[in-house]
Amino acid sequence: MASTIQRSIVTTESRTVRYLLTSLALLFIGVFLVIPLASVFIEAFRQGWRLYLAALVEPDALQAIKLTLIVAAISLPANLIFGIAAAWSIARFDFRGKSFLTTLIDLPFSVSPVVAGLIYVLMFGAQGWWGPWLIENDYKIIFAVPGIVLATIFVTFPFVARELIPLMEAQGSDEEQAAIVLGASSWQMFWRVTLPNIKWGLLYGVILANARAMGEFGAVSVVSGHIRGMTNTVPLHVEILYNEYNFIGAFACASILALLALLTLAAKSYVEWRGEQQAAADRRHAVEE
Repeated sequence: MASTIQRSIVTTESRTVRYLLTSLALLFIGVFLVIPLASVFIEAFRQGWRLYLAALVEPDALQAIKLTLIVAAISLPANLIFGIAAAWSIARFDFRGKSFLTTLIDLPFSVSPVVAGLIYVLMFGAQGWWGPWLIENDYKIIFAVPGIVLATIFVTFPFVARELIPLMEAQGSDEEQAAIVLGASSWQMFWRVTLPNIKWGLLYGVILANARAMGEFGAVSVVSGHIRGMTNTVPLHVEILYNEYNFIGAFACASILALLALLTLAAKSYVEWRGEQQAAADRRHAVEE
């Protein structure tokens, strides 16, 4: 019904209005998205493949790529566990402070990444709350990998949870309760009922969180200390190269992030398509029954 109404609203617009709005949208996409993204690759390859590859295999660049992958590999499981736990709690249970918890999950969206980095400096920096104890026990968080991981987890926290909460609320708990009544354990219920139902939403959230983790700049910049060859992720390395007028190296490393964005877009589109296919199959199965 809703789709019918939506189609009728679209078709009532005149052809001129439709062409005008479509052209305007395409113009904005071309000017603000496609052309800037394409210029990154054009500049990266302007001096040829050899200089491009030489910029990527330079030791500091390799270390930046390695650190970026490490940070993403650590932050994603943390996001996965938190996202499932938070979505399960909010979608399945009623408790005092539920609305407040839901609001807190969105906090990283509203807080500037720079502020997020400063929060961890205040907590773990040399003059911070636990700084003297950390120094005394030879633990290093700020200007080291642990600080970068913490800042990345902070800014990527909402992505998985925000995908799962509305999905699990819409699905309800009837199938899970039926599994329990039929004798399934809690783990069997999660593995065989809950997880298959949320897998595409979960994968969608993980893809977005991974893209943000690899491309985060503000929070990581504050806690990293910009130690070359040690605490620079790819975005920070790009900034350093650009400030040193090493444009080939800067755009070569930037092309890695741009390629990641394109792969993320492709993976996101595939996950959406698979989710729609499964939803359509479930609807057909329900009608047949």
